[in-house]
Amino acid sequence: MTDQTPRKMTIDIYSDVMCPWCIIGYGQLKKGLAQLEGEIEAEIRWRPFELNPDMPQQGEEQAEHIARKYRRTAEETQAVRGQMRSVAQQAGVSLDYDGEGEAPPAMMWNTFDAHKALSWALHTHGPQAQHRLKLALFEAHFNKRRNIGQRQVLLDVVAETGLDRTEAERALDDEQIARHVRAEEAQAFDLNITGVPAMIVDGKMLIPGAQAPEVYANALRRVAAKFPASG
Repeated sequence: MTDQTPRKMTIDIYSDVMCPWCIIGYGQLKKGLAQLEGEIEAEIRWRPFELNPDMPQQGEEQAEHIARKYRRTAEETQAVRGQMRSVAQQAGVSLDYDGEGEAPPAMMWNTFDAHKALSWALHTHGPQAQHRLKLALFEAHFNKRRNIGQRQVLLDVVAETGLDRTEAERALDDEQIARHVRAEEAQAFDLNITGVPAMIVDGKMLIPGAQAPEVYANALRRVAAKFPASG
């Protein structure tokens, strides 16, 4: 009996760098894919979704943002953040500061430039380069508390992943890329995606929210069984 070739599939993840459930969802997906090793091989592409498109340049302190947006008390906000940290640990990811010195305040930033950089990385350098950049942005935001809403910081992160800084800076000023990001955000709305993460498997199944690894594994198996690879 010959070894079966893994079923190749594409997973498009609508996500925002500011979203803790997005990095948690990715961690759970990664665990689900590990359960499918040799069975399914997935290419991940990150799609834009802005949780706070009107976020001002100066940003907003995270606890204040949660309290204001979701009308929670300080105690409720602290409990929510504690729950997210616990779930993140189970998913194999971290929301905790691990930089040098005393932790700066946890902030929320405007992410439109970050989405433009991610779109440029995908269409110019491919899914693997975009994936490296996305994970680097998650780390910069959650673990280093860098202001990725500030252009020079964003470009620093781009360069740290091995991508060309000058080329990326031109991309941030490219109106065509900006329009493309807006079009993809509108597409998310058309797909009734109102929260993230939201994962679309091979353009055929939508998996909303951050799910358990087994949920992802079972969903991917269902897609593979219902839609066998052609060729």
